Amino acid sequence: MSRRLWIPLAAVLAFGLLGAGGAYAYFFSGLRSTPSALTLPSPSPSPSSSASPSATSAGSGTWTIATGSIAGYRVHEQFAGQSATHEAVARTPAVSGSVSISQSAGAYTMVSAKITVGLSDLASVDSVAGFNVSNRDQIVRQALDVGSFPTALFEAANVTLPAAVAEGQTVTITVPGQLTIHGMTKPVTAKLQLRVSGDTAQIAGTIVTSMEDFGVSRPAAPFVTVQPGITIEVALKLNRSA
Repeated sequence: MSRRLWIPLAAVLAFGLLGAGGAYAYFFSGLRSTPSALTLPSPSPSPSSSASPSATSAGSGTWTIATGSIAGYRVHEQFAGQSATHEAVARTPAVSGSVSISQSAGAYTMVSAKITVGLSDLASVDSVAGFNVSNRDQIVRQALDVGSFPTALFEAANVTLPAAVAEGQTVTITVPGQLTIHGMTKPVTAKLQLRVSGDTAQIAGTIVTSMEDFGVSRPAAPFVTVQPGITIEVALKLNRSA
């Protein structure tokens, strides 16, 4: 090859390598964002005359999960060439179930809680510059085998509730239960916040576990390693149905 042809060719190659390196740096840069954890919304101010709920509205009964509830997960991704991890987050409104609370001698007990989450519509809500996060959702659906196991199910054990729940205050509780994912059921512990106001209630909380405990292989993608730990989070709206 003559020198006259070699010089332009070398320049093109150099610019190509610089472009690829720039794209790599951009893709794996800090241009990533993750939404905050699901929490209870700020309580609405109420007139002083209704600050103390009556015995009939104090919280006992059956509460059905209503429209506007959300469930999802958080996992940490490790991008090639990066020391810090990225928290990937996906959510779905496909949540159903109910919670039953009983009252006896002034004490309240959550006697049952059953929450079902549809997994087929889990959609990523974080962002990574230069990466279509919806591609991750397809990989996750394959890892979960949603065709065979379309839902996740949490069933809580009986838990005594703080007395403040009858006063419409936000209470924090630790709830043991059974979680079923991918056809496998394991004991887990949910950390929840609960607030009851008249005939409506709100619950927000998390379950920390490992996908490998449920026989779920870590999703695989080029340049990305997914850590096995997973945080399941919910923000539930409930209406008293009985």
